[in-house]
Amino acid sequence: MTLKKYLWAMAILSFLCWSLFIFVMRLINPTSTNWLGFVLFYLVLFISLIGTSALIGFIIRFIALKKELAFNSVKLAFRQSFLFSLFIIIILILTSQHLFNWLNLLLLIIIFSILELFLISYKKNR
Repeated sequence: MTLKKYLWAMAILSFLCWSLFIFVMRLINPTSTNWLGFVLFYLVLFISLIGTSALIGFIIRFIALKKELAFNSVKLAFRQSFLFSLFIIIILILTSQHLFNWLNLLLLIIIFSILELFLISYKKNR
């Protein structure tokens, strides 16, 4: 797949995911839904955030780091967008359960930083 096809596919799929997210938001009533409604809400939001942040991250890397190969930029942007989206979803779930505070935020930042550093060092060792 060429870079141009990848960017078009990600843009179209991200748009479709955001459209699906808006549909789910209008369809689900948070006061009367069951666990399936919440799973659907968070899952669609997660996938939408991954696609959008992967596109934005790749474009920023491609403009700022022109020496790096496009394939490496795509992999790095997708990995970091996955972690970023997971971070946002965990914060939203903690907030919905009234468990979010500054200590949880600090612990999440530490956990995700360690995970990212591990993934960076694993790549270099391999």
